[in-house]
Amino acid sequence: MFKCFRLANVASLKSSRAVCYRLYSMQLKELHPSLVEKAQQSVEEMKQLELLLTKGETFDVELQKRYSRLAAISGVFEEYQGLAENLKGLQEMIQTDPTLQQEAEAEFNSSMPGFHKVSNNLLQKLLPPHPFAEKACILELRPGVGGTEAMIFTQDLLNMYIGYAQHHRWKYHLISQTENQSGNGLVDAILSVDELGSYDRLRFESGVHRVQRIPATETKGRTHTSTAAVVVLPQIVESTKDAEQSERTFKPGEIRIDVMRAGGKGGQHVNTTDSAVRITHFPSGIVVAMQDERSQHKNKAKAFAVLRARLAELERKQKEERERAARKDQVTTADRSDKIRTYNYPQNRITDHRCNFTLYDIEGVTTGPRLDEVIDAMAAKDLDTRSKSLVHTAQH
Repeated sequence: MFKCFRLANVASLKSSRAVCYRLYSMQLKELHPSLVEKAQQSVEEMKQLELLLTKGETFDVELQKRYSRLAAISGVFEEYQGLAENLKGLQEMIQTDPTLQQEAEAEFNSSMPGFHKVSNNLLQKLLPPHPFAEKACILELRPGVGGTEAMIFTQDLLNMYIGYAQHHRWKYHLISQTENQSGNGLVDAILSVDELGSYDRLRFESGVHRVQRIPATETKGRTHTSTAAVVVLPQIVESTKDAEQSERTFKPGEIRIDVMRAGGKGGQHVNTTDSAVRITHFPSGIVVAMQDERSQHKNKAKAFAVLRARLAELERKQKEERERAARKDQVTTADRSDKIRTYNYPQNRITDHRCNFTLYDIEGVTTGPRLDEVIDAMAAKDLDTRSKSLVHTAQH
């Protein structure tokens, strides 16, 4: 009888542990209270703006934009609150009503993915938008260490971004590229992705990319390591006309424009006309050279577009550094200039070192379609880092 009693106790203990484990696995991870408070403040501000705008006394574009952003937050916050209350009710039902426990667990588990999606959406809307989030972008690619193999890798990366743009049906064009005269690969390349919002999507690609593979010229089968650098800039000048006007926005003495004869491939025309352009911006030390077009006028327009993009990115980074120094926040940012990603061909592996994300499909990524999965992982990491910073700011 004692044995039966002990077995019953063991069975009861196992059952209790199972229930506890299920309850632990069904914990509701809500947003931090300070973020919820920020959402509530946004709803109140939206109501006040709504009263002001309905009077119709004045039309302010910035107020309209602010109202639209707050209204979007309000809508998602209302959905978030409804889902959270429903899930809390299901949790209470699981703990107090054994007759409905199974059905409540099933509904809870099926509702959680939707809750996480809405929670992340609300978090994204609460965070301040990136200053260039709605801009198109320019990608600059250059080989690093590794000689010819690094140049070939630069060409591979250019093809990857072109494939990515084609996959999303985005407009793009090649601003310039310099081929390796003594072999395969590229000495440098500048790609313009003309889709609005593409900067926000591709900004995480900035940094040093590393490749590990056996080059075609390797006779002993040894794996070589090479690198290439990618810089992602916002498109500030969006047309040739804008580029012409941008020349007049610089103060006298700020820039110098040199014209010269282009070199490289292109036949007699390249060597007999002063079509190449080099622009030097003295305050920043930035130098942009362009010679891809036969027309000096077109090369100058392209060079100004690249110069304005580099200056905008430089100003953004300087502002971030000032803000970071002001709040003494030493957290590493997502766009640091060290090695960000490794492409290991023998293992068919791509690893993003910033967010510890690994994917075993090099072809799927380098042809474009699966690059989104790598970018999504980094975007999630960035969202988490920025949300922690927002919570820290709200608490202090």
